[in-house]
Amino acid sequence: MKKHFRTIAKTALVLVYLVIIAGAVVRMTGSGMGCPDWPKCFGYYIPPTQASDLEFKTNHDYTEGIVIIKEEALLVAETDFKSSENINLNNWKPYTKHDYSTFNVTHTWVEYINRLFGALSGIPILIFTLISFWFWRKNKWLTILSILTVFGMAFQAWLGKTVVDSNLAPYKITTHMVMALVIVAFILYIIYASKTSFKNQIADSKFKNVLLFAMVLTLIQIVLGTQVRHHVDEQVKNIGYIKELWMQSPTLQFYVHRSFSFLVFFTNAWLYVRNRGMKLGYKKMDLVIICIVFEVVSGISMFYFDFPFLSQPLHLVIATILFGIQFYVYLENRRKSIFISE
Repeated sequence: MKKHFRTIAKTALVLVYLVIIAGAVVRMTGSGMGCPDWPKCFGYYIPPTQASDLEFKTNHDYTEGIVIIKEEALLVAETDFKSSENINLNNWKPYTKHDYSTFNVTHTWVEYINRLFGALSGIPILIFTLISFWFWRKNKWLTILSILTVFGMAFQAWLGKTVVDSNLAPYKITTHMVMALVIVAFILYIIYASKTSFKNQIADSKFKNVLLFAMVLTLIQIVLGTQVRHHVDEQVKNIGYIKELWMQSPTLQFYVHRSFSFLVFFTNAWLYVRNRGMKLGYKKMDLVIICIVFEVVSGISMFYFDFPFLSQPLHLVIATILFGIQFYVYLENRRKSIFISE
């Protein structure tokens, strides 16, 4: 299993990105409250498929924690019991963490699939953490970061619960997104630190410092983007799916977000030119530029062409991929000398 450590870590990274993609789809479809409770969904491990499943049923066996919708409110079964002809409110307690009580089967299953991806991504993380103890004497950081990744996933799951409990509070959604990037960084460090050979690359301090600045810019852009997205969500609530009106009155965050995009572009362009001009050997800078181009195109299409299908989740997902590539290049560059492949 020791020789498969890096492969398992890469699998975990792919699954974490799938969780980010699923989360972006949840946000695009407005499915964040598709499951109003956590970790179950309406009290079930497998959520309901029709509204009638959430109606009170006579002579029905209910188990503790099962949720029904009664008079536009959520009720939770306090114990296991069998219902009679009429509802006995002594067997039920109101769900008090929020007052959202709408059932939409599409929203429910989109959110449920997002949670399944989250649970699935934890499996390879647990596996490579166990394997990492075999590396303790050789590289303690692999074990420490693996353990931190497990705790990070647990914290991320708790953050997901607080997002649902708060009925999608914007600052909690932003924190949830940033924590996902922290987990990505942990796994990328593990993947890089477990390498046995290195490419012919040159460590350049100026390149490294500007790259660090570029990573900070990317993080700021992602945070600002979640705030702009919240404005769009509010517009959807107020005026519905009239896309051409969503950005009719942009917020300050939008203008800052758009202005920062120029700084992001020119900073990464400088890095690309320096990498090519000095032959530093960081081939992944080509991917950085490709991500930047896609970000610009998707951003322009959302504002000027009224949010084409999938443009919103793609804009977010590409930004997170951009951050991951920048971070990996940063890890490559922070080495102190030239390494030749063994």
